Amino acid sequence: MNTLKKLSILVLITAIFGCKNDTPSNGKLNVVTTTTMITDLVENIGGDHVNVKGLMGSGVDPHLYKASEGDVTKLVDATIIFYNGLHLEGKLVEVFEKMGSSTKTPIALGEVLDKNTLIGSDYFASNYDPHVWFDIDYFKQFAAKVTQVLSEKDPKNAENYKTNEAAYGAKLEALHAKVKGIIETLPKEKRILVTAHDAFNYFGKAFDFEVVGLQGLSTATEAGVQDVQNLSAFIIEKDIKAIFVESSVPKRTIEALQAAVKSKGHEVTIGGTLYSDALGDAGTIEGTYIGMFEYNVNTIVNALK
Repeated sequence: MNTLKKLSILVLITAIFGCKNDTPSNGKLNVVTTTTMITDLVENIGGDHVNVKGLMGSGVDPHLYKASEGDVTKLVDATIIFYNGLHLEGKLVEVFEKMGSSTKTPIALGEVLDKNTLIGSDYFASNYDPHVWFDIDYFKQFAAKVTQVLSEKDPKNAENYKTNEAAYGAKLEALHAKVKGIIETLPKEKRILVTAHDAFNYFGKAFDFEVVGLQGLSTATEAGVQDVQNLSAFIIEKDIKAIFVESSVPKRTIEALQAAVKSKGHEVTIGGTLYSDALGDAGTIEGTYIGMFEYNVNTIVNALK
């Protein structure tokens, strides 16, 4: 790590440590979240009893995200900080780990999951694929942890948090049933998902898809010419109808893959844009976890049929 990076992290941590951790005068908990998926989750569980501020917006890649000056203010004012963990938020991990000794302890939601069930990865320091929100059962475990932490910090509203969790859990159950029904309309031999990077392995495991990402698990890695050529040959061999770009990853690599397939006398369409590391714009269907998941499934199935 270079000296400038060390200094910036030190300044950020010092600023956070040097401030009090008080509940605001309106009685609501100040909660800071990292990814848009976690922001949406905490808003559903916390309801009117929390002020939620997300560090990352729509289309933001958490693998490459760096803390800004505005983030310092949000973290200073936070009562609770929720993040994915499993080294998804690569540039923020050291900040959160250093904060662990203070009274403002960040909560890595990924730590609640049974590591024996996670998909291994050499790309991350945790040695696990961090894209766990694409397993709805894992996201329900995130919801339970959020409910527990909010209830401990704000016991007078604990019953409300539990009620919200139960209602949201029912919606997640309905989501799982709905997307499973949609996927079952796609023959198993067509369930091959080719995307910009390997964000969908948990989705594949949960819903019986073969998943291939051009860039690997982290967008910090670059796809090489040989990667493109190998994957184009795979697409031709398997007669894959469509491949997909991702909202938080530049589409040039998928366009290069499409061109490589065409250069070999075959055609593959770009089946649409999937939401992987971030939700869609706030106020849209894709701007919620449930809406994003259903949108992705419909886009995948319709393009591969």
